[in-house]
Amino acid sequence: MNGHRRDGREGRTHRGPGGASLAPAAFVVGGLALAAVAVAVAVPAHAAAQIPDALTSTPVPAGEGWEGFQDTSFLLDTFVKLLLAAVLATVISYHPLRMRAADTLEEIEAPKATIAYAVVGSLVGLIVVRTDLLVGFVIFGIGALFRFRTVMRSPQLTGQVILATLIGLACGLDLPYIAVVATVFDAGLTFLLEARMTYLLDVRGLPEDRFSEAVAAYRGALVAHDVRVRSEKKNPQAGRVRFVFRSARSRTRGAIEDLLEQRVDPALKGNLDWQID
Repeated sequence: MNGHRRDGREGRTHRGPGGASLAPAAFVVGGLALAAVAVAVAVPAHAAAQIPDALTSTPVPAGEGWEGFQDTSFLLDTFVKLLLAAVLATVISYHPLRMRAADTLEEIEAPKATIAYAVVGSLVGLIVVRTDLLVGFVIFGIGALFRFRTVMRSPQLTGQVILATLIGLACGLDLPYIAVVATVFDAGLTFLLEARMTYLLDVRGLPEDRFSEAVAAYRGALVAHDVRVRSEKKNPQAGRVRFVFRSARSRTRGAIEDLLEQRVDPALKGNLDWQID
């Protein structure tokens, strides 16, 4: 009566139990059906039947086991490729302009993670070439698992865990020679990268009237004992200064604290807060 009533089947609007129109759902279902038909037409029946078989029946070549150690040329090639990856990553990460701009503990330590991931990438390539491409998808899944489900304190630890996982994967694939070469290489690389420790020293409560003198006293005490100060951030209003420096691993944090205790004038001392990476 009001002009909105429709008679006949063509004029009826079908609605669901909640009163919502079913037309959008019908369009979605129809679109999916058309897409399925298009895929079925585009892919021949015999090719579609072969896809599951190719995924499930492709064997992964077995490793040579302990006999692989007899292939000295491949062992040397493996070591050279790992070394090349580390050297190229070193050139990239320790570029003078990058290191000059680094002023935080994370930025200064970032090159170590870059080198570790380069070695991981090289090891992935070696394993895939020696076995099968499908292993690459397995490694990719493992990497994604560590990326999203494993919480590590630093990128270096993440790289270490992934490298150890790949070494274990090589053992499981009967490629112990790759695992041994990678382990030996990583041990030597760790000695080089971790020869010096990086510290962040936050000195608080410095006297405001002698702030510059106190900062110079702490800096002088560090530099005088073969400590490389990489960054220095001062906040005179808060009586605070932060040093990022590198020192030989043989010199512990306790030894550095004793050094500062002896070399800095008591009237210039502040409270020390440490962060080590």
